[in-house]
Amino acid sequence: MTGIILDIAEKRFPAAAGAPARLIYSDFRLEVAPFGFLVLLAPSGLGKTTLLNMVAGLDPDFAGGIRFEPSPGRSFSAEGPRIAYAFQSPRLLPWRRVRDNVALPLGRDPAAAEKAMAMLREVGLEEQADAYPERLSLGQQRRVALARAFVLDPDVLLMDEPFVSLDEAGAARLRDLLRRLLARRPATVMFVTHDSREAVELGTRIVRLDGVPARIVADIPVGLSADERRNPALVEECRRAVFG
Repeated sequence: MTGIILDIAEKRFPAAAGAPARLIYSDFRLEVAPFGFLVLLAPSGLGKTTLLNMVAGLDPDFAGGIRFEPSPGRSFSAEGPRIAYAFQSPRLLPWRRVRDNVALPLGRDPAAAEKAMAMLREVGLEEQADAYPERLSLGQQRRVALARAFVLDPDVLLMDEPFVSLDEAGAARLRDLLRRLLARRPATVMFVTHDSREAVELGTRIVRLDGVPARIVADIPVGLSADERRNPALVEECRRAVFG
C-alpha cells in the first residue's frame, strides 16, 4: 500500500473579484500511513477540498511537495500510484450509460467492460448497467461513483463528503458498502466530512484543522474494531469520548 507525505510550504488563493489574496496553508505537514483511513474535519472554507485536490494533482499551484511512498516490498508503475477520487457530487456523465461511467477511468483497458460489470455487481446495481444516470436515485448515483472509484483498484482513495445530502439510513448503507469494498480492495484513504459520527464510524485516525492558515489542532487515533464500528451504541460512545 501507499503512504502519503504532504509538505505544503505555502498555498494561497489569489485575489479575485475584489477579494484579497488568502493564505490557506503555510508550513503544513501531514503524513498518512499505508492502509490508513484518515478523516479530515474542519469548518467550511478552511481548505479541506483544496488539500485533496493537491494530493490528486488537480491543483499544482502551491509551494512544497507531496510524496507517495509504497510500503516495503511494493513498487509503483511508471505512472505512479493509482489515485481515485469520489467527489461531493457523483459527477456522472449524463450521456453515458451507468456501465460506461464506471468503465471510464480504465481507458483503453480491453477488460474495461468486464471489470465495470463486476464492480456494479459488487455495489448491487448490475440491473441498472444500461440505464442513464438521470434514471437513478441520488443514493444509486453515489453507488455508481463508488464503483467508478474502486474499478481502478486504487492505491489512494480520496473522498470529499461522498455521502452528503443523503438521509441517515441511506448514508449508513453507503458507509457499510464502503467498508466492505475496502475489505476486499484495501487502499490508503483521505476522507473529508463534517459529520463527527461518520468520522468515528469510518476512520482509523481523525485530524481536525482550524485557523488561517489551516493548522492541525487535534490528531486522534480511533481504535474501534470492524465489528465495533457496526455497533451504533459503541460508535456513539467513542464519538462522545473523542468530541465531548
